[in-house]
Amino acid sequence: LELKAAMPDVAFATNSDCELPLHLYRRDGETYANGLRGMYTIAIHDPNARRLVLSRDPFGIKQLYYTEGPFGFAFASEPQALLASGMVHAEVRTEAVAELLQLQFTTGRETLLSGIHRVLPGETLVVESGRIAHRLRRAALPEKPPEELDEETALARLETALIDSVTVHQRSDVPYGMFLSGGIDSSALLALMARLNDRPVRAFTVGFSDTNAVDEREHARAIASAVGAEHIEVDFTEEDFWTTVPRVAQAMDDPVADYAELPTYKLAAVAGKDLKVILCGEGGDELFGGYGRYRSMIRPWWRYKRAMRSRSALEGLDVLRTESRDWRRGVAASESVAGIEGRSALQVAQAIDCADWLAHDLLIKLDRCLMAHGVEGRTPLLDPAVAEAVFCLPDSLKIRGRVGKWILRKWLAEALPEARPFSRKRGFTVPVGEWLIRKGDMLGPLVARQPGIAEICRPDRVERIFRSGRRRAGFAAWVLLFYALWHRYHVEGLRGDGDVFDLLSAS
Repeated sequence: LELKAAMPDVAFATNSDCELPLHLYRRDGETYANGLRGMYTIAIHDPNARRLVLSRDPFGIKQLYYTEGPFGFAFASEPQALLASGMVHAEVRTEAVAELLQLQFTTGRETLLSGIHRVLPGETLVVESGRIAHRLRRAALPEKPPEELDEETALARLETALIDSVTVHQRSDVPYGMFLSGGIDSSALLALMARLNDRPVRAFTVGFSDTNAVDEREHARAIASAVGAEHIEVDFTEEDFWTTVPRVAQAMDDPVADYAELPTYKLAAVAGKDLKVILCGEGGDELFGGYGRYRSMIRPWWRYKRAMRSRSALEGLDVLRTESRDWRRGVAASESVAGIEGRSALQVAQAIDCADWLAHDLLIKLDRCLMAHGVEGRTPLLDPAVAEAVFCLPDSLKIRGRVGKWILRKWLAEALPEARPFSRKRGFTVPVGEWLIRKGDMLGPLVARQPGIAEICRPDRVERIFRSGRRRAGFAAWVLLFYALWHRYHVEGLRGDGDVFDLLSAS
């Protein structure tokens, strides 16, 4: 709306959001996307210039892929569309499999599938004569060092940015709701939505009955009650696990072995029965400094610390046929790019996570799980106004002592004290290890002999992992199971429904 208002001389022919970028392109040419806000992937064909222009939003909230070869150039919002075109075949990059199994996602431009590439977050590709002529980049984060700012000013600036972003992200012609985990980010989002809406906010929370996992439903219930939200609680059971994993593996054609996608998928299934738009709290940890690993970044000896993501899911388990540290190359590349002069060590770590972990794990997970049920996911914290307000805050306003996201907690303590933002909380987890251990003797051999696993792993070690009762082995078993199912669907071409055992046993 704001962009249209800024173009009074343009006669818009429709009310569609898709028309605006065309007018911006006519006015600004290849830099047209610099004026856009929010999530987008855009393809503009300019027949006069014999040019194709592809653009993706700076945080990578939406995904865009391409392939090029003797046949020309093709693009799509999902890799499976490119596979279906017949222009590229389902062949995995062996070096990327190790990266997926160790990190639970793949980094950078290249996907796990050979010949299928990502348009990177904030990138605009200009394609001429079937080849990429050049690339432009729009940064998601301010490229400057921390500012000198007092707490009162920072809080006022934060509130202005949050209200602005949530107001914009709530614009919708269809009913919408939000996912409430009970954590800081989703609680802040609920507080803002409740303030800005006349009707009760519809908030969805998942929990795990009859397990040892942390269940935040009671806390989320109290927060929802405090603002008069309509709270919908969803139970994720062991039975759900065995039937949901195959569906998620099928949806994740750009694979992400993040077990948080399982409850996200079920929440989307429930929400999608009535709603078409869901607001989510993704991005809070990256922008506000929420991860525990960030605490070491503000210590004087940061430059001598262990590199980010130097430990892996399979480390020390001797399961891979060939052990290599090459799986860290993508992370190392992000580290070199993020180290802009003047940035603090904390800012560098945040920028690395925004470039890879956020874009190639969390946001793919969110998009695929929600779109599988026809639901659009919106992320108000991943907004240029919010990034501008918080990324360059002093490190001391992000992390204080052992407390991360300090400035957001401080704001939330005033906005919604029932959220108890400074109380100690256990991290969100899904009891995948607990469920896998119960059927490990039966499941281990099925996973070990799956062709994708057998190609890169030692079968006896795979079976040993599934028989182990250790927590770390449970996570490794989950990653191996996910890849086995992903390979069945996207490389072997398996079709059909069923639970984990049905699909691993199918011929």
